[in-house]
Amino acid sequence: MNASATLAAIAANISRVITGQAATVRLLLAAYAAGGHVLIEDYPGTGKTSLAKALARSMAVDFRRIQFTPDLLPTDILGVSIYDPHSQTFKLHRGPIFTTILLADEINRASPRTQSALLEAMGENQVSIEGTSLPLDPAFFVIATQNPVEFHGTYPLPEAQLDRFALRLALGYVSAADEVRILETQTEGHPLDRIGNVATAGDLVNLRERVARVRVADEIKRYIVDLVGGTRHLRGVTIGASPRASLTLMKCAQALALHDRLEYVTPDHVQELIVPVLAHRLALDPEARFSGSTPVALIDGLVRQIPVPR
Repeated sequence: MNASATLAAIAANISRVITGQAATVRLLLAAYAAGGHVLIEDYPGTGKTSLAKALARSMAVDFRRIQFTPDLLPTDILGVSIYDPHSQTFKLHRGPIFTTILLADEINRASPRTQSALLEAMGENQVSIEGTSLPLDPAFFVIATQNPVEFHGTYPLPEAQLDRFALRLALGYVSAADEVRILETQTEGHPLDRIGNVATAGDLVNLRERVARVRVADEIKRYIVDLVGGTRHLRGVTIGASPRASLTLMKCAQALALHDRLEYVTPDHVQELIVPVLAHRLALDPEARFSGSTPVALIDGLVRQIPVPR
């Protein structure tokens, strides 16, 4: 199966479980194909867990879920060495981070120390346990969630960790018609139980290799740099987007182009991604926040100011 067909098949399979979220699924797959990670900020019951499970089942890969709580320790995620009296040696009991797709549920409920246990894994695809570096699955992918309405007993993610997420997405509530479809599809069990895998390990390797070969014209690269660099000079912004954001924006745009069966990135691909890639990376000063400014509004204004390459 070619790479574009792989993305289309996975998206179609997920749509059998997740109704009315085609645009979000498209962006999620772009992040995965580009080798990034995703933060989903949304209300309970909107399908975040089902989305992660449907993605894993579509690709026949290992899936683990960690429910983040205030008492969760780094060793609960990474693993720990336990002494075996029979062999008189320490044996590593690997934690749930040794998987392909990891759902970090309500990540902002854990302490900063535990949150930071994901930093090395997300940035370098490895973890360090008791001084030993261990590689993770080459296709390792984190989907983290946080609830936007409950702040009591939470620890907001620091800027350094937010910057590790390629995209921040939201599912939101679906239309009434789509909600009726959800009821209909679950009258005789969950649709997750009725889907199988549509992509092999070889398809996934080919997918990421193929994304890297999608052409990005010099004019598009400059457009990306102008957009990202522009966030550093916006009034009311204390921290703008970093060069990592430029790289993420380019790679995810390549994945979207591949999804659209194109050999090159267009300005439309960049604009589709600009808010999901950049909004969570901007920090506003108190005056801007209290005046009602938001990163999304500031980015929208910036997009209107930067000339679009023709």
